[in-house]
Amino acid sequence: MKQTLGAVPAARLTGTGPMSVAKQEADVQQAAAKPFIKGKFLTGSDIGLAVGIIIILTVLFLPVPAVVLDIGLAFSIAFSVLILMVALWIQRPLDFSAFPTVLLIATMMRLSLNIATTRVILTHGNEGYLAAGHVIHGFSQFVMGGDFVIGLVVFAILIIVNFLVITKGATRIAEVGARFTLDAIPGKQMAIDADLSSGLIDEKEAQRRRRELEEESSFFGSMDGASKFVRGDAIAGLIITAVNIFGGIVIGATRHGMDISQAADVFTKLSVGDGLVTQIPALIVSLAAGLLVSKGGTRGSADQAIFGQLGAYPKALLIAALLLFILGVMPGLPAFPFFLLGGAMAFVGIAVPRRQARQREADAAEAGKKQREAEEQERNSVKASLETNQIELCLGKQLSARLIASQEELAHRVNKMRRKFAQEYGFVIPEIKVTDDIALPPKSYRIKIHGTAVASHELRVGEILVVLGERPVPSVPGEEVREPAFGMRAYSVPETFTADLRREGYMTVDNLSVLLTHLSEIVRNNLAQLLSYKDMRILLDRLGPEYRKLLEDICPAHISYSGLQAVLKLLLAERISIRNLHLILEAIAEIAPLVRRPEMIVEHVRMRMAQQICGDLSDNGVLNVLRLGNRWDLVFHQSLKRDAKGEIVEFDIDPRLLEQFGTEASAAIRKHFDNGERFVLVSSPEARPYIRMIIERLFATLPVLSHVEIARGVEVKSLGAIS
Repeated sequence: MKQTLGAVPAARLTGTGPMSVAKQEADVQQAAAKPFIKGKFLTGSDIGLAVGIIIILTVLFLPVPAVVLDIGLAFSIAFSVLILMVALWIQRPLDFSAFPTVLLIATMMRLSLNIATTRVILTHGNEGYLAAGHVIHGFSQFVMGGDFVIGLVVFAILIIVNFLVITKGATRIAEVGARFTLDAIPGKQMAIDADLSSGLIDEKEAQRRRRELEEESSFFGSMDGASKFVRGDAIAGLIITAVNIFGGIVIGATRHGMDISQAADVFTKLSVGDGLVTQIPALIVSLAAGLLVSKGGTRGSADQAIFGQLGAYPKALLIAALLLFILGVMPGLPAFPFFLLGGAMAFVGIAVPRRQARQREADAAEAGKKQREAEEQERNSVKASLETNQIELCLGKQLSARLIASQEELAHRVNKMRRKFAQEYGFVIPEIKVTDDIALPPKSYRIKIHGTAVASHELRVGEILVVLGERPVPSVPGEEVREPAFGMRAYSVPETFTADLRREGYMTVDNLSVLLTHLSEIVRNNLAQLLSYKDMRILLDRLGPEYRKLLEDICPAHISYSGLQAVLKLLLAERISIRNLHLILEAIAEIAPLVRRPEMIVEHVRMRMAQQICGDLSDNGVLNVLRLGNRWDLVFHQSLKRDAKGEIVEFDIDPRLLEQFGTEASAAIRKHFDNGERFVLVSSPEARPYIRMIIERLFATLPVLSHVEIARGVEVKSLGAIS
């Protein structure tokens, strides 16, 4: 009982008291009995295979009656035909991954039967042609026609076809297939890992693909060795037949008193018949092996691949039919077979295109039906109404009809804008969906981010916009307005004055450009919202191997992936490109072990990215700077509340001072904005994030830098100060 208990997992022995112990002992006895009652040991397939192997080994050493030999030889032929049929109908080579094992068993079975028939032929060959059974006798009469010379020729041809043609070709294909399969394993494993990282497949699918890859490499490696079985079988059959003939003649003449001619006739017929009985199954199995390894990566059964590809080119069939008709009319050649085959090929060559056309029509109708059903289902789906587009441009009825004429240009310019954003900011923004909205005024458009309207404007259809800046209003009829993207002074005039205004040097903008410029600015202002977690993982997956190691060192040990996303969003919120992701990761690796808050981490990252920031914001190599005056610098520093460790914990400013700062800052900034100047506001590092929050409400596009973010070597031009 102690030994039985020792075989049971400790987790089973729970509970206390006599009843529990008795129940546990009963469970132990039942568990110990299960393998002998329902285990694999007593399944029919395992016993059948084991008994079959034992019989094959027994036939090698024990004499076998002729009746049993007939059954064994018939089974060998049937087994080889079964292997061939399976090889023909499998969809891919890996579906018959047991083929190397089956090939070894079939080869061993034929060799054991060959040895058994050799024993019978040499022992009882003097008794007549039926001494080795009816199967061998039947082959010697039917295939050889009763003439052993014919049998020798047929046997020799079978050996040549099997050994030199089929087996040699299959062996070479198996060798090359094994080598290329093994060489391709690292690339396929990397592709699986990339698909898993990008979210195209889940962990379960990745495990299935890896398992399939292992099976594929093991299969082609086994086929490389298994092809040697077939080759050795052909050589062994030739040697055994020669031994049977010469040994039979010697034994018949010396021991049984047969004359040489009689012994040669009997033993040659029996030996060649035996060779044919074993070589025909060997040829069939060799053919199956050749079909299997030559299938390669082709999907579908052999008949689908062959007929599908040969019949895919009707012109080739018609040309072949024409050639057969020409051969049929040549003198000396029989016309009937060539005309028959030519007519069949011509019929197929004409019928195939018609069938393909009908199939295409049926497929198109089926696809249209499925699309209509999908659209109907989408219209009636509640889930579809819950989904929101990340970026959506809604057009009023009249504006939509006006832009339909330039639909291709709209799509082209939107795609161009997305490419520009990808190059400028380092990630691909989501697709922009353009829709009609009858609820909008006819000439208006609305821009939505994640389903929420963030901007709208009404265009003047049939008019153009003249951006004025500091220039006077042109002397043409129109109305002074504000440009929607930047709020700059503009003048709306009829399109007929476009040429005149351009001659006078005014910059004119058409309605489509006004709309797309506004859309572009809205997207820039919402870059942080558009960087999803999935987008961030795609960017990380594109890192080189040297930076993957850096990423593994900092995530998630010092900063979580969501924290990393927050840092990237804070950069994008101030229109700082994340295209140099490796530089951002290096900066995070320096500060993340010391600081956890993304707001503090991003300040260090900005300092490390000073060269890039200044390069992106400079105008022809010159950085125009508007400074924060000393008075306001002091006010903001006094508003920063620190804890005992000296870390900033609060920003508390008098509302009246905040209002006064807003008024003075607006006046100074507006002056430079209206002049069309490109500039930045500079403050101290500690106050920079809080000044940015205030300025963002007044001028969302104005960059706010700290002194430490101005890179060395950058030419700075001062535009004054807010004081």
